[in-house]
Amino acid sequence: MPKYICIGIFLLVFSTLEAQTAYRQTLKLMGSRFDISVIANDSLEGNSYITTAIKEIKRIEQLISSWDANSQTSEINRNAGINPVKVDKELFDLIERALAISKLTDGAFDISYASMDHIWKFDGLMTKMPSEESIKASVAKVGYQNIVLDKNKQTVYLKLKGMKIGFGAIGKGYAADKAKQLLIDKGVKGGIINASGDMNTWGRQPNGDYWKVAITNPLNKKNAFGLLPIKNGAVVTSGNYEKFVAINGKRYSHIIDPRTGYPSSGVISVTVFAPKAELADALATSVFVMGIEVGLNRINQLPKIECIIIDDKGSIHKSNHININK
Repeated sequence: MPKYICIGIFLLVFSTLEAQTAYRQTLKLMGSRFDISVIANDSLEGNSYITTAIKEIKRIEQLISSWDANSQTSEINRNAGINPVKVDKELFDLIERALAISKLTDGAFDISYASMDHIWKFDGLMTKMPSEESIKASVAKVGYQNIVLDKNKQTVYLKLKGMKIGFGAIGKGYAADKAKQLLIDKGVKGGIINASGDMNTWGRQPNGDYWKVAITNPLNKKNAFGLLPIKNGAVVTSGNYEKFVAINGKRYSHIIDPRTGYPSSGVISVTVFAPKAELADALATSVFVMGIEVGLNRINQLPKIECIIIDDKGSIHKSNHININK
């Protein structure tokens, strides 16, 4: 019989017919829960692999953290409207990819969202909409078009004074990708890096089966829509089923459109399947903002990317080539 571990709207499905063993550790990294599972011959080997992954995730956090005053990201933000900042190639390339996703999603994804004024409160105390003027002002310094990259000098410049970038919508996925690749390079045959719903898998379970997730209804987590095998790829979910505000009977998500300053509505969760967690992470947020019709249309144009959207009525919407085993 398989065993199930609930993580967010996912249920990880583990086989119990094991030759080797899946060793697992849960801890807090990057301000979030990480579950790291690796296939190994014994606990000593398994714990060593997990320690390697933890060190890599912490390294990524130091590189991209906007909370660490000594990080290169903080240096970029301090010099907004003043000077370009030379950064490591790794950070430069991450920002360059983020800008490419911003263009692909017409700005629904934007790492300069960190410039946004936090006028929406999701603590249960908010009872009325902010004014149109305050909403417009809240995104005045948001706009990926104002992030200037110089590839030759390897510099990043934010045009507007007070502008900021942040990697909250992509950083955990990127860290999961890097930890996964490092473990593969060290010979780990299979495993899962799960960063609070940003899940990256490779290889197979000890009995030869692919890792599987059960997609559950966030309005009723006891009911699963079906099982999906994850074949050396990533699955990421964004949801507002736990963090939202209701005003005049309408539910508004904590995921805010960086182009308008208004929260998204009509969708309660978006799950994206992609080769890398970084991309899945960014696209899950983007689809949430773009909505069902535009979001699915955009996903259907991308190779090797699939998506499941659950609307605020509990109905499921799928991209063209995804198959769920009931």
